[in-house]
Amino acid sequence: MPEAATSTGFNGHSMTGALERVLVCSPRTAGWNQPDRAARWQELGFQHAPDFATGQSQHEALCRELKIAGAEVVEMPPTPNLSLDAVYAHDASFPTDYGLIVLRPGKPNRIAEGPCHAAFLETLDIPTLGTIVLPGTAEAGDMVWLDAKTLLIGQGYRTNAAGIQQIRDLLAPKGVQVFSAPLPYGPGPSTCLHLMSLISLLDEHTALVDLPWLAVETVQLLQSRAFNFIEIAASERDTLACNVLALGEKRLLAIEENKKTNTRLRQATFDVRTFPANELCINGSGGPTCLTRPILRS
Repeated sequence: MPEAATSTGFNGHSMTGALERVLVCSPRTAGWNQPDRAARWQELGFQHAPDFATGQSQHEALCRELKIAGAEVVEMPPTPNLSLDAVYAHDASFPTDYGLIVLRPGKPNRIAEGPCHAAFLETLDIPTLGTIVLPGTAEAGDMVWLDAKTLLIGQGYRTNAAGIQQIRDLLAPKGVQVFSAPLPYGPGPSTCLHLMSLISLLDEHTALVDLPWLAVETVQLLQSRAFNFIEIAASERDTLACNVLALGEKRLLAIEENKKTNTRLRQATFDVRTFPANELCINGSGGPTCLTRPILRS
């Protein structure tokens, strides 16, 4: 059952403030234990058939860490039109200080998630600012706030130019500047490659990056804004080392298996909490940020 919300606050525009409220979608809610959904694992790009018990246990470990960090964890209710990918709750909606932008994912099986997010978050008194419509596609894994008035959006397989322009049109009247960041071809269209696969903001001035895969103009933009870089261990690229969730106040949540990158983060004086994630994250190519949809930070 969904955990009851205890407050009505929401905002956006920060990737690194103290996490106070977060939406999640467990493997149970996403139907990992339903044979008809689980049978689609290969077409959805999972590495192997999902192990529900292990995935659910790892998700519970994730939620424990979020609660220990002081966040209220709100669970999505189950609906019949979700797929295995719904566990990666970050992508289908984009909260702002002015309301929710309901996204239209570029991956067809995920299109239903946006309206599901909007309907549920409306019950938490989070209004809708706008909705992305065809020909636009957009996934929040491509969206990084550089500061409260500057949004960087990756343009690639999942988020297209039309989607970026629609978001620009929604936010320009609010004084928000939207930049587009070109994404590499990478392993090809069937692979999930978001901007946040290549960069995670750790605090207001520090970014964890997969530097060789970032476009030159993206690197130069970050450098012009005085960001310091910590590079992932290249050997941990395929285990999603660059996907790290900022909890605020120098605290991070990372995948336990990425020990080399986690050591680099600790050496940079970050407090790194971890959880086991081989089934929940690595199998479906979605890390801690993908599993969480922050809706309130301070």
